[in-house]
Amino acid sequence: MTGASAPTVLLVEDDRFLRRACAASLRQRGVQVVEASNGEEGLCRIRESMPALVLLDMLMPKLSGLDMLRILRSEEATRSLPVIVLSNSSRAQDAEEAERLGIEGYFVKADLSLRAVGDLVTRVLERQP
Repeated sequence: MTGASAPTVLLVEDDRFLRRACAASLRQRGVQVVEASNGEEGLCRIRESMPALVLLDMLMPKLSGLDMLRILRSEEATRSLPVIVLSNSSRAQDAEEAERLGIEGYFVKADLSLRAVGDLVTRVLERQP
């Protein structure tokens, strides 16, 4: 996954430290990373250039990850866009709602392994045409 054909992942995360760490980890795997610090910015980035996958925080200012996910699933162009959730919430109902909206995975930040996130991102991207 290198060069001009490297897939692009949109990382929507308001925590600057986690966003930078996650982006650096993915770039080491040859993935292009576009960053956004809130849901509104994330939607703009998607509309500017469709990423291959979105890594999405749930609790953010301006537009929550869950609201952003609902918008993505309601629009034809983004209905099948793969999304992996990164969340501070370990509440089962939050994970269930995200699952119902169709996600590839749900990581609780307190237990977050950048390697596990990267492995899932790689698997999802390898399934893409």
